[in-house]
Amino acid sequence: MGDGVALVMVDVLEAFFEPGRPAYYPDSARVLGPLRELLGKARGSGRLVVHAVERHRPGLVDFEHKKIPVHCEIGDDQSRYVAGFEPSGGVNEVELPKRRYSAFYGTDLDLLLREQGIGTVVVAGVKTNVCVRATVQDAFAAGYEVVLPREATNSNRPHLAEASLEDIDRYFGRVVSLGEALGRL
Repeated sequence: MGDGVALVMVDVLEAFFEPGRPAYYPDSARVLGPLRELLGKARGSGRLVVHAVERHRPGLVDFEHKKIPVHCEIGDDQSRYVAGFEPSGGVNEVELPKRRYSAFYGTDLDLLLREQGIGTVVVAGVKTNVCVRATVQDAFAAGYEVVLPREATNSNRPHLAEASLEDIDRYFGRVVSLGEALGRL
């Protein structure tokens, strides 16, 4: 494991931030400012930025949809990035399609991070108790130091978000202030 630091942005897609979408919730907008700061800092520091985003195959069975509504199918109007959060096209920014909650499950994220000498991941995005938590838990299981800025994640189920933050801080990583996370980048 290296000593590098990467930013993993989880599901900063219109599906979660645009009213009328199946995954939308009003409080999601509260994380956009902190996410913008993290992204700007990572880009300015030349850090690896991983855009881990839901990408389901249209017309095919997807086990995740047994639990939640169909969303973020490749090419649909929900899977677009929130304006300003698209990958820059630079070598330090990677789109990582995922079909499950965790950005590690069924993807090459672990391989990518190891090859770049990354030992610490700053994870941010939506939703704290689902995709963020699953990603954090798998990052810990793979041996990464995990940093989660409290202001840069939330959920439509605040009580579950708070419970997840408590569990993450106790068992899987460190829940820190936005300022501390920016300092790590």
